Amino acid sequence: MIYQGKAITVKLLEDGIAELNFDLQGESVNKFNRLTLEDLDAAVQALRGKSDVKGLIVTSAKSSFIVGADITEFDELFANDEETLAAGFLKSNGIFNSVEDLPFPTVTAINGIALGGGFEMCLTTDFRIMAEKAKVGFPEVKLGLIPGFGGTVRLPRVIGADNAIEWICMGSDHKAAKALKFGAVNAVVAAESLRASAIKMVKAAIAGDLDWQAARLEKTSKLKLDVLEVMMTFETAKGFVAGQTKGQYPAPLEAVKVMQKSANEGREKALLNEAKGFAKLAKTTVSQAMVGLFNNDQLLKKKAKEYDAKASPIKQAAVLGAGIMGGGIAYISALKGTPILMKDIAEAGIELGLNEANKLLARSVDKKRMKPLAMGEALNRIRPTLSYAEFGDVDIVVEAVVENPKVKAMVLAEVEDNVKETAIIASNTSTISIDLLAKSVKRPENFLGMHFFNPVHMMPLVEIIRGEKTSEEAVATTVAYAKKMGKTPVVVNDCPGFLVNRVLFPYFGGFAGLIKDGADFRKVDKVMEKFGFPMGPAYLMDVVGIDTCKHANDVMVEGFPERMKADYKLAMEVLYENEYYGQKNNKGFYTYVEDKKGRAKKVFDESVLEMLAPVLGAAQDFEADEIIARCMIPMCNEVVRCLEEGIVDTAAEADMALIFGVGFPPFRGGALRYIDTVGLANFVALADKYKDISPLYQVTDKMREMAANGESYFG
Repeated sequence: MIYQGKAITVKLLEDGIAELNFDLQGESVNKFNRLTLEDLDAAVQALRGKSDVKGLIVTSAKSSFIVGADITEFDELFANDEETLAAGFLKSNGIFNSVEDLPFPTVTAINGIALGGGFEMCLTTDFRIMAEKAKVGFPEVKLGLIPGFGGTVRLPRVIGADNAIEWICMGSDHKAAKALKFGAVNAVVAAESLRASAIKMVKAAIAGDLDWQAARLEKTSKLKLDVLEVMMTFETAKGFVAGQTKGQYPAPLEAVKVMQKSANEGREKALLNEAKGFAKLAKTTVSQAMVGLFNNDQLLKKKAKEYDAKASPIKQAAVLGAGIMGGGIAYISALKGTPILMKDIAEAGIELGLNEANKLLARSVDKKRMKPLAMGEALNRIRPTLSYAEFGDVDIVVEAVVENPKVKAMVLAEVEDNVKETAIIASNTSTISIDLLAKSVKRPENFLGMHFFNPVHMMPLVEIIRGEKTSEEAVATTVAYAKKMGKTPVVVNDCPGFLVNRVLFPYFGGFAGLIKDGADFRKVDKVMEKFGFPMGPAYLMDVVGIDTCKHANDVMVEGFPERMKADYKLAMEVLYENEYYGQKNNKGFYTYVEDKKGRAKKVFDESVLEMLAPVLGAAQDFEADEIIARCMIPMCNEVVRCLEEGIVDTAAEADMALIFGVGFPPFRGGALRYIDTVGLANFVALADKYKDISPLYQVTDKMREMAANGESYFG
């Protein structure tokens, strides 16, 4: 044994070939944490001291190669100033350079996922050989960062500047065939022959059949582009990237700038440029937010996993109501392997639900995401029915009938009489109190909410709503079912609107106040879209449905009259009274026409302003900052109230629900992260500026206390 650590071992094989093996103890995956970096440094020094080593293969003992850096260490690391951060990354890069500078040929055997720092490790060796099902890539931009262990330096020199820009700025991972085509790896082989092939390749390099020194020289030299080519390549890329990111995500543009700055530099100066660029991004609020999202997501997965021990198996599901929503639920359940009955009271409903499922499956086939055989198997897992005859073996029923408490109460009581006593009944209500609906069932311990978001196949969030009498087993089983469907479950407690709709409607309330005071709803939409939402509030209400919004708003007003009851008539109410329901009938705040691809395109119709004239104030041109403040403060305040009241357990879950449920701008990290970024004291002061507009702008006593103490929601 040449070296043995807690993350890496190095041993001598036959013919002077050494094997450096990554196997981080106590972890299911390899990752670059402090321990691994220290081990790598020590391992390379040990190799340098062995005169009998003629070549090296780099392998992994785990199913993945290296998944990247240990992101849980980022918060502490990024607390340093830019200069210290850059110096730290330069020091780490010295370790990677020492791998690249070993006095003999080196080959990496990529057996599984090699992302970020993992792929950067691969690029330090002279050659790379990849298993057929392995993947490589640089996802750092998804954390608001750029590669920091030499990725912006080595990749352009290995696959060319144009390709490197695409790989790094898109943040995607790449399959073996594509990696080979682009020259990122030198060979692709079956997994079972990977190690033997790596040994064969390093032997060929030792024998002089492969020019390992030329491969190494190319990685450590300047890019093979003249001055004009450098300008054309990178300036064009900067324009494209700026257009795609709209100034909201700085990392892709910084990556291009760093690569351009380093194009005519050798390795050492290029790595310095990368370290400075990385450190600059690490101190941005965007990076802090997106790293925070990653950590929040890990928390959600951990909490969901904790329910596994209490969950009962779901072998057969059912959905009541076979419209678009029911069809979407059936599609997801069947696609992920759980057979589902789809019941409706009419053939027309059944046909609508089956058509929805069939359309979604056919689209997956068209896009080559699944094979026709798999589509047929999924469709066979959906059994339409007009009766309860087959409900005796159902483990969970998702009720997705019309959003009317009386109708739901009747259906819930009816289905309970037709399922076994252990069956869980979940209502896909978006606003109606679970405790209210629980009065309709005999076994409230088996009843809860399971709120899917539309369109079901695209929206990742499912709210699991615990009623006062809901058992932990029912919650756990429903969480497990949501996970199996590929969804992100967030468990919340019961209240009107639960979490997502409860905090969305104060946002709509802020919007309503703006247009009542004379703001142009088109400008409000543009400002909030620039803020980062996928669509502004008027457009969003049209997409959700004005009638749906009107119903949900009535529930919110009834539940929280002191804050959510307006003392003026809402524009939404005027639209509703005139049967302007939004996209569903092609008229709302905007008018909708089909574009060339058959998609709804919004256009402005002056007649809408005439209709709304009685409830619109004299026209005012509000500044963007005021529009943002008047929309965001009510939403943020309501999220805080939900956290303080225990509707949601943690700040992380609250923020992730908004990211996944309403399209809150990911680069802002969620409402509570946004408050932290603004600064709690600053946020309270801003809210106080508008406190006389409406109770929606009045902060809680605890917020005021936290602000005075210099506290934050994420520490």
